[in-house]
Amino acid sequence: MDTTNEIVPKLARCEPSLVKVEAGKTYSWCTCGHSENQPFCDGKHKSIESHLFKSLKITFEKAEEVWLCNCKRTNNPPYCDGTHKISAEPKKAIITLTEI
Repeated sequence: MDTTNEIVPKLARCEPSLVKVEAGKTYSWCTCGHSENQPFCDGKHKSIESHLFKSLKITFEKAEEVWLCNCKRTNNPPYCDGTHKISAEPKKAIITLTEI
């Protein structure tokens, strides 16, 4: 039996964060929206019952300033693509669960 559940991350903020990243450093971007250290992960996803979220690890090749998404609806994670400006309706991740 196939069951489809719609999983929506929490909207942490409706604006991006400008972050100065370091070359060669790995960052963990929050995907669930529950972190108190936005836009970065603090492990709160581990307390969500479904356990479907995990941080997105990204390593930057050069030191630079980047705009990281906080609404968690971007089509280009972890970067802000302006989705928070054009959509009041939350973008839903469709997770298909298959029961054997």
